[in-house]
Amino acid sequence: MLSPMEVEARHDLILARARAEGKVSVTDLAPALGVAVETVRRDLKVLADRGVVKRVYGGAVAVESAGFETDLDFRAAVDVDEKHRVAVAAAQRRHSAETVYIDEGATPQFIAEELAGTGPMTVVTPSLPVAMRLSAEPDLTVLLLGGRVRGRTQGTVDHWAVRMLEDLAIDLAYIGANGISRDRGVTTQDPAVAAVKSTAMARSRRRILFGAHTKFGAVSLCRFADLRDFEVVVTGVELSAADAHRYAARGAPVIRA
Repeated sequence: MLSPMEVEARHDLILARARAEGKVSVTDLAPALGVAVETVRRDLKVLADRGVVKRVYGGAVAVESAGFETDLDFRAAVDVDEKHRVAVAAAQRRHSAETVYIDEGATPQFIAEELAGTGPMTVVTPSLPVAMRLSAEPDLTVLLLGGRVRGRTQGTVDHWAVRMLEDLAIDLAYIGANGISRDRGVTTQDPAVAAVKSTAMARSRRRILFGAHTKFGAVSLCRFADLRDFEVVVTGVELSAADAHRYAARGAPVIRA
């Protein structure tokens, strides 16, 4: 029988692999670790109960936390097709909004691409990549929030960004999250990021939450909103219809793109 230390070492290896690759599968882990499939499933349940991974079909994905965060390049390479579909569906709900807030992250860059060329608007964003992409559009005015730039996401935070947002009136905010939970609400891993998101929501008349299916059921450190705070939640068809219905019951329709 394995000692508790050996079991913990295996858990550490599984978590390290999940964080390096984004997702791990039971069938790959079992031979790599030299254990049975059932053992890996039990290991993933333990890690999921700790909140560091989220179980998905066939395996698990790493959950971002106060101590772990993926960078922008990694995010832009994971679930790309789904994120494109989410971006298209989210952008189509702009309607007549003339001032739009676009969050930091990978999917917001896809949303920015979809909004480019759709008519005049003022875009407010903490995202350097979004600002750089849209600043060349002749019909757009781009306001980049000031503040400290977070290296992993290329987004601005802290009191400069919050103070600038407090003086604005925004028609529509596109908001992302690290975790979307029916019980714990909408969360992110950094208090500074949470402050910017919550202020953007407070200054916006309409709010759309977007996220890949892997965000659902995950919980990160800082809660900044409830599902009922959004007019709609946009995700991919990878989230089951039954799960979408359960999340919609918490206060916002769920669109599966």
